[in-house]
Amino acid sequence: MKNIWKTGALMVMLTVLLIFVGRLIGGTQGAVFAFVFALLINFFAYWFSDKIVLAIYGGKEVASAEAPELYGIVLDLAKRMALPMPKVYIIPNPSPNAFATGRDPKHSAVAVTEGNLRILNRDELEAVMAHEMSHVKNRDTLIATVVAVLAGAVTLLARFAGMSAFFGGRDSDDNRGGGALLILVYLLAPLAALLIQLAISRSREYIADEGSGKVTGKPLNLARALKKLVESTKQIPLPAEPSTAHLFIVNPLSGRGIMGMFSTHPPIEKRIERLDRLAKQL
Repeated sequence: MKNIWKTGALMVMLTVLLIFVGRLIGGTQGAVFAFVFALLINFFAYWFSDKIVLAIYGGKEVASAEAPELYGIVLDLAKRMALPMPKVYIIPNPSPNAFATGRDPKHSAVAVTEGNLRILNRDELEAVMAHEMSHVKNRDTLIATVVAVLAGAVTLLARFAGMSAFFGGRDSDDNRGGGALLILVYLLAPLAALLIQLAISRSREYIADEGSGKVTGKPLNLARALKKLVESTKQIPLPAEPSTAHLFIVNPLSGRGIMGMFSTHPPIEKRIERLDRLAKQL
């Protein structure tokens, strides 16, 4: 519940940031424009984001006869979680990973790489798919799309602010800060939007991990799967688009040190620690 409230609060912050930047650039009309702009791009993302991401990674839809174990696991989870059966895709890539996409449970899809199917046993694969199905149940794919679009809109408007400052800025009652404030927004607004986006993504990963542990009744299966996926991803990196990295069960662009601050996923150690605690509670 804590993570759910946190997600809501962060999304409100991101929307307020978008409107603030729009107002700074163009006053009240700028704020209205920013809000309408966000609505339009969210509408596009709502209808087409799933098709785009599956096309990016070359996902091939499979039926029961083509991938009986994988399809059977997803079908069983859908029944247990009271969800419509999602479409099932396999991505022709040796790097092990998985993701869910789609605007709602009735229009959802789950995808796994060939590498995932190669290194996980059945129990671990079930745990991974339960994680992805939890994303579907919680509508995380829609939340992630909306957040990504809002963050992108903030970054775009911040660039406009920088251009406005470079060419003289605005000087009106709606904007008393002048060019200096526009430059500050240009520098800091995209970073703030990114950090909010990453915080939301991490919260939703924790929720999906918990959902997997509860539906399978064996959280340690997911813990073992995560360890395998992380280690194998280091050896066989997935050439992922940064804009879609948040979709995967483990970050295909993971980094150490300061880059950990900008990861779309929580530290794997913390995820496993939470799964260990959950296993003791069940």
